Parts: sequence; structure tokens; C-alpha cells
Amino acid sequence: MPLTRRDLLASATATAAAGMAGGAAAPATAAPDATAPSETNWRRGLDNQRMADLGDGRFLNPIMPGDHPDPSILKDGANYYMTFSTFDSYPGLVIWHSRDLVNWTPRKATLTKNIGSVWAPELCKHKGRYYIYIPVKASPNTSYVIWADHIDGPWSEPIDLHLPDHIDPGHAVGEDGSRWLFLSGGDRIRLTDDGLSTVGAVEHVYDPWRYPDDWDVEGFSPEGPKVMRHGAYFYLVTAVGGTAGPPTGHMVIAARSRSINGPWEHHPGNPIVRTTSKAEKWWSRGHATLIEGPSGDWWSVYHGYENGYWTLGRQTLLDPVEWTDDGWFAMKGGDLSQPIAKPRGGRKGPHGLALSDNFHDLALGTKWNFFKPRPDEARRVRVVNNTLILQPAGISPRDGAPLLLIAGDQDYQFECEIEIAPKGVAGLLLFYDEHLYCGLGFDAQKFVTHQYGMERGRPVNPYGRKLHMRVTSREHIIAYHLSRDGKDWQRFDRGMEVSGYHHNVRGGFLMLRPGLYVAGEGEARFRNFRFTAL
Repeated sequence: MPLTRRDLLASATATAAAGMAGGAAAPATAAPDATAPSETNWRRGLDNQRMADLGDGRFLNPIMPGDHPDPSILKDGANYYMTFSTFDSYPGLVIWHSRDLVNWTPRKATLTKNIGSVWAPELCKHKGRYYIYIPVKASPNTSYVIWADHIDGPWSEPIDLHLPDHIDPGHAVGEDGSRWLFLSGGDRIRLTDDGLSTVGAVEHVYDPWRYPDDWDVEGFSPEGPKVMRHGAYFYLVTAVGGTAGPPTGHMVIAARSRSINGPWEHHPGNPIVRTTSKAEKWWSRGHATLIEGPSGDWWSVYHGYENGYWTLGRQTLLDPVEWTDDGWFAMKGGDLSQPIAKPRGGRKGPHGLALSDNFHDLALGTKWNFFKPRPDEARRVRVVNNTLILQPAGISPRDGAPLLLIAGDQDYQFECEIEIAPKGVAGLLLFYDEHLYCGLGFDAQKFVTHQYGMERGRPVNPYGRKLHMRVTSREHIIAYHLSRDGKDWQRFDRGMEVSGYHHNVRGGFLMLRPGLYVAGEGEARFRNFRFTAL
């Protein structure tokens, strides 16, 4: 039975009362399933990575583990496409594809030119053409648009929209066919009919709902506006409360209007999603989009941090939506810690991406990304005879544009055979950004340890210019092992703890990513990269 307006008002009152009292309101969801799988009983897929689809008609969040923040989702017939903020990683803005909203596979990266740090893109389709609107932190800040006539491209070069003071564009089409970008802060700007430039000035059109002032939040920060038309109304879904900081800060609010021009009426159940206690499984939940499921049911995708694992970045979550009898809606998943019935209909497909790599080809963009690449960075890397050959850059990971992966499991290990040139330096990393990383490298004579983004020691290297290296991350404890043949392993005498390598310490909204680096003089050769979730 659909919820009534009275149900929503009662829920809002309970949530607000809990915030005023400093307590936590119980989410509107069914009692936990006593038979639900624990964290150690995830269904496992490629490289033993955790999977959302439990194989029994249910799924367990996240649907996209690891750093997949600010999800922008598009329903295109029976297909769903999704992309995410990729910040300083290039090639970026990979398009992921699904038929059932739970199982996702990557298609292609759409952005190869480094235009700055990509924040909260918007993927949409209008009159048969695909668009991605891309806000960037650069000098100066601005927003771009790229377009394609097929989801797999080719995608256009970025076109500057000259929007220096706003982020998080949300595309909307008015009742008269006019095109708009809704922006952070409750603002909007009109687009030309082709969607490739703006018309007129930015205007303020919406004053977002405000939470009680004794709630623990990061800041008001209205952002991530998503506009959709359903029935007689336009619905505007917004994030407030800040993106990170306190686990109870980020939240989802909504408003509606009969016209794209307003006025906007606040949802009576605001906030419609909020983490109310740091004991919950998912923290800082927000930046939501509503999407129709394969059989006409409704869902929302948004992001959140996993309890205790800020290091994994913001992961993508799927929440069931129920429409009310008076045209409002509610999200019904609660704290999303328990299995949920999958969307009805839809064709199940494969899920995920193998992170292990035999370097048969170069999976640049879909698997590997450079961090803050220079314009010619891709020339540094090539694949020959199942070997990844990487040219050096800089003198350390700090200035060397390492090659990185997104790993979505709490615990994992990765290993690789590495061979360096006589004056080369290479190794394996866990990399947050150029100022915060750890890892182990070596030259022909000595090892170099990296911790806190600094060099910490140079013990003697008895292996010479070729060795096998393994990195294990278990409950944020890092161990290194070395081998001559990949069979007999010796532990390296340096352990590390990395639970603080995350946004609330360093800023930047990133995640701690496994990767490879080469510095000094001379290329390095990487073979048989193996990743295993633990």
C-alpha cells in the first residue's frame, strides 16, 4: 500500500525529534533479516570481489563498491547507463551499463583530455543525443559539456560553458521544451536548444529546506540538484548538509512544482534520506537521483561512505522508492545494511571488472587511470607480449602520475612481477593523492619505503633489478612481501596503518587506490598483476 501524506509527516516529525534530542530516529524499514549475510558472507565475483546480487532475488548494497561518487544515471529504453565523479583520474568518466540496476559492467571512458578535477557530472539524453555536463575544479573553475550520438562515442572535445561559481549541474527540460541546468545553491541557467552553450545569466529559483540547527552536519551546502518530471509535477531532489565530515551530515531533500519555473513546495518528509547515527552501516548518504526500474517500479541511486572505511571513498547505493497517494515519494531501504528485493524484471547481466591483469591489452580508462596526467601522459605506457611497459616520470610518486585502480573491498592483496632499468625506480602503492600515499619501491641497490607521502627509509635490496612484490591490506594494516620467483615469499620489515588516509584528514573527496609507479631513469616492466579480495 502506498504511503500517505500523514505517514510522511509522522516520519519527518520523528526524524526531526531525534535530531533535536541528539538521538537517532528509526528508519522506516522492515525489521532486519536474521538470515542476512554478514560482511564475511558476501557473494563473490571476479577476483573474489564482493557483488551486490545475492543470486536469490535480493541484493546487498553497495551496487558499485569503491570510489563511485555522485552517481549520474540514465534510463535509455531497457538500458541503464551510469557515470561518476572521477576527479583527477584520466581517462575519466567511464560509462557503466546495466539492464537490472544491480549488475553493472564498464563500457568506455568518455573524457581523455585533462580539464581539471571532475566533480559531479550529469549524464543525460535529449532528442537522440547523449550529453555529459562536467563541473571542474581548475584555474578558473568552470563547467564543460561533451556530447555523442552513441553512448560508446566518439565523444566530442569538451566545450567550456563558462560557469565559474557553481558545481553539480542537473539537466532539465521544461514543459515548453526549454533546456536548463539546475546548479548548486538553488540556482539555474538556461541552455540553448542544442545544449552546448548557455543563455542569459544565472538566476536563483529555489531556497532549499533547512535542517534543525543542532544536527551534526558539515555545512548547509545545497548541491547535486536532480530534476525529473513525473505525472503532474517536476521533482527537484537536492543534497544538503555537506558531503563528508560528520557521518550524520549529508542528506537528501526534495521539492516539487507544477512548472519548471516554480514555485517549489518542500517535501513534507524532508529529509527523505539521512544517516541518523554513526552506528549505521552507511554514512553521509546523499546526492540522489530517482530512476524508474525495468518493470515500472521506482528506485534511487545515491552515494555513501561505508562505516569505518572512509578510505574506500563514496560508494554507490540503491534504495527502493515508493510513491504516495498524493504524488510524493519515500525511500524505503532504511540504513541499507540488509538485503533488499531486486528490481522487478530486467535482464541480469555480468557484473564488475576483473582487476587482475595479464596485460594482453591496455585497459586504460576502464581499469587503469593516471593521476593528474600531463597532456602526453598516455605516451608513457604501452603493452607488449603480456608486459606493461611504463616510462618514468618525476623522482617519486608525488610528481610521477602513478597508474591506479579502484578497489572496492575492505581487505585485499595485489602482487606483480617488476623489472626495472639500471637507473630506474619502480614499485607498488596505495595512493590517495600526491601528498598522502604509502608503498614500496626499489632500484638496483636499495628499497625505498613510502609512508604519509614521504620517504621513510632505504634498506639494501638483495634482489637486484627484478622481483615479485605483494601488498596486503587487511583492516587497514599494510604488509609487504617479496619473492624472487613468485612462490617463496619473505615479509619486508616495514608495516603500516592507513585508516587515516582519507578525505576527512586530507580533503579532496578521493579514495586510497592500489597502483604502480615508475620514477628515476629508464622504463619498468610489469607482468602478471594479480588482485584478490580477501
